[in-house]
Amino acid sequence: MSPHRELTSEAEQKQQGELQQLRAIFNDVLDAIVVFDEYFQVINANESACGLFEKTKDELLTYQMKDFLMYFPYDMIEAYYPALLEESYFKYEGAMTLRSGMMKHVEFTSHKHSHMSGIIVCTFRDITQHKMMENERFISHHMFMDVFNEAVDGIVIFDRTGQLIDANPSFCERLNYTRAQLLTKTLEELVEPTYHYKVKKLWRTLHQEGKTTSGELPIRLENGDVTFFEFTTTANIYSQYYMSIMRDVTEKRLMEQQLLRSEKNFRAIFENAIEAILIWGDDGEILNANLASSRTFELPLNKLIGSNLYTFIDTKSFSALKVLQTFQTKGEIRNQLPFYMPNGEIKQLEFTGKKGIIEGDHLTIFRNISERTKIEQELRNNEEKFRQIFNGSIDGLVLWDGKRNIIDVNSSLCDILELSKEEICAHSMEDFISSANLDAVIEHKETIEQKGEAEGEITYVTGNGKVKNIEFSTKKDILPGLYMTLLRDVTERNQMQEQIRKSDTLQVVGQLAAGIAHEIRNPMTALKGFVQLLESNIQEDHSLYFDIIKSELKRIETIITEFLVLAKPQAVKFEKKNLAAVVKETIDLLNAQALLENIQFELSVSPQLPMVYCEPNQIKQVLINVIKNAIEVTSNGGRIFVDVYSTEPHYVTVSIRDQGDGMPEERIKRLGEPFYTTKEKGTGLGLMVSYKIIEEHKGRIEVESKIGEGTAFRIILPA
Repeated sequence: MSPHRELTSEAEQKQQGELQQLRAIFNDVLDAIVVFDEYFQVINANESACGLFEKTKDELLTYQMKDFLMYFPYDMIEAYYPALLEESYFKYEGAMTLRSGMMKHVEFTSHKHSHMSGIIVCTFRDITQHKMMENERFISHHMFMDVFNEAVDGIVIFDRTGQLIDANPSFCERLNYTRAQLLTKTLEELVEPTYHYKVKKLWRTLHQEGKTTSGELPIRLENGDVTFFEFTTTANIYSQYYMSIMRDVTEKRLMEQQLLRSEKNFRAIFENAIEAILIWGDDGEILNANLASSRTFELPLNKLIGSNLYTFIDTKSFSALKVLQTFQTKGEIRNQLPFYMPNGEIKQLEFTGKKGIIEGDHLTIFRNISERTKIEQELRNNEEKFRQIFNGSIDGLVLWDGKRNIIDVNSSLCDILELSKEEICAHSMEDFISSANLDAVIEHKETIEQKGEAEGEITYVTGNGKVKNIEFSTKKDILPGLYMTLLRDVTERNQMQEQIRKSDTLQVVGQLAAGIAHEIRNPMTALKGFVQLLESNIQEDHSLYFDIIKSELKRIETIITEFLVLAKPQAVKFEKKNLAAVVKETIDLLNAQALLENIQFELSVSPQLPMVYCEPNQIKQVLINVIKNAIEVTSNGGRIFVDVYSTEPHYVTVSIRDQGDGMPEERIKRLGEPFYTTKEKGTGLGLMVSYKIIEEHKGRIEVESKIGEGTAFRIILPA
């Protein structure tokens, strides 16, 4: 090998290495990058773009620029193309709404590279989290300032020397100082000199622990009066500043005096309360009790006082131990337990207790709820029975009120609507009603109000576009103001009925086809023979007429052959075949016809597809019928997308999608019926034969179409 070739090889290897590095960087960069050609068609996209738009790379490669611009507001779209045309550059920052409904905040840049054959590079940087953090900081600051300015209590901020940095309006107003006057003072200057030791103690605590507990300080007002403020000082909030909340406790002291005066009133309430009130110690000894306690615990008051509270409960039971532990830990309790009375009666008592509330002793208030507990248990049992029926129903159930708000749904309804319970309950009944079902629902509602119940059937479209037929019935006031609607998915039942109808029709046509085909084939043979005889014996040139006659006879013979396919099972040989190879052969066969119409095929085959047990010639016939139809409905310059993939276990799917005008739902339902066709010279037998062939292969044909967008045929065969 020559030195020159060796150098060239090394340069190529280096170039390949650099190219691989660039590709790795392109795929690993955090920003989503999409590359378009000069016709605004996607030619490349990195992994971040796939993650942002929730699409695979193959799916993104079918997108155009307009598919991405539709995520943005209209005014941005208007500005995009002129800016790209004039400056070859466009930048936008704002909201972007994905097809899933999720809103993102992005920095979007688009740069057209004229020196690279007009390639356009678009970058989408997700700054949603950054914007959220900015908003949170903005909100936190404003919330703090709102609290600071609107707080009823005084708030002051001071530095480590005690110099006041800020004071809120409440504190200024209470001291009768202006904010400017206060900011010239220190904390010690406001506090009475005899209480400066408290200020020093405050500083020691702040320096050691960074915070201090509540206390009281006397502060001199602007007019010379002194008032006490209760204060709580936080740890340094920022830049070594401290914040204290100052509350005027003058009214608090007055209230304490009022509480002392009301002690007699409390004693009167204690003695005359309807509920049982006990004051007891740590060992359970009852120290005091009111008159109502005697009736509740079935003991005279003189015997009840001095007895032990623990003798009335089962202290070994788990529930009692848990109550006592909670009371000791939290210092308060609200619960209920069974209490065992001296006369043998068991009472269910509800109680509220506070630990150490009266000179270290505990206070508990008791209420006899035995009767109420019995009623509640019966209600719970009834509710549990209803809940079991509600959740166990195989039909969907929804409870809603008079304002059509959804109260509850069962799991079967979630399966029917393909939504979670939370998603359904977040909407009203109207949110699940399409305009096509509006009249039926209005009539349904009127019938409910008149008769108390009604039923009907509507069409529901799931979030992934699946159409379901829903049969429903509603009953009014199963509880006051509560409606219950039962929903049942009858899509499969309706489809089965439609298949039975088509099967019956196909059987009748098959029987007729057998007789018609045999009756026509014999005279057809004679006609073909005599035509050939006449053609050889006639001297004049009538080849045009003979060609037309033979062409039409051949057309009749083709129709007869299709009739015979419908009439009886064909002797065919099934074998294991690569379905992708059969599809490629069929496309090669029809490619010339497509090119004449200026139509292009786009074939996509998934790797490692399983082999399909089939009769390849019959499968080719089905593919030819479907692809020919796609060619006929696709306008000049269009594309036909053929995909071979496996989405279901042990099944292979061939999807043929055109860019025609599409067809309405009622026409889709009639596809495969005998003599139903939309073509001027069609017989309707092509699709009918195709349906029969796929049915004999234990497969199925699914058709999806949208007006103005085209039609997709999916041929699904078992592997």
